[in-house]
Amino acid sequence: QVQLVESGGGLVQPGGSLRLSCAASGFTFSRYSMSWVRQAPGKGLEWVSSVNGVGSRTSYVDSAKGRFTISRDNAKNTVYLQMNSLKPEDTGVYYCAKLHYFGSYYPPYDYWGQGTQVTVSS
Repeated sequence: QVQLVESGGGLVQPGGSLRLSCAASGFTFSRYSMSWVRQAPGKGLEWVSSVNGVGSRTSYVDSAKGRFTISRDNAKNTVYLQMNSLKPEDTGVYYCAKLHYFGSYYPPYDYWGQGTQVTVSS
C-alpha cells in the first residue's frame, strides 16, 4: 500500500534552516508529482510547493519563493523541502502529498503523510 513518511522537522530559531524529507513507497514514485502542504496552528491547509515526476518543474507559494527549495531523488523514492531563512510564520505541521493522477501537476491529492512539526521560535 502507499505510504508517505515525513521526517526532519524540529525547533529552529528565526533565520535558521531545516530540510524535510518524505520517503514514499507502494507506487511508481517517478510517475507522480508530489507536494508539500502545511497547516499553521489554528489555520487551514496551505499548499507550499510542488515538483513534477522527473523534478524538472517546481512551484512555490509566494511566501516561500527564494527561501524554500523542493527536490526529489527518484532512486531513493524521496522528496525533500529545503527551508532556509525560516520565519515564525513558517511554523506548522508539514505534510507531503501525492498527486492523484498520473502525470498531473495539480490536485487532487490521494495520499498524505502523517506530517512533521516545524516550529520557528527564539
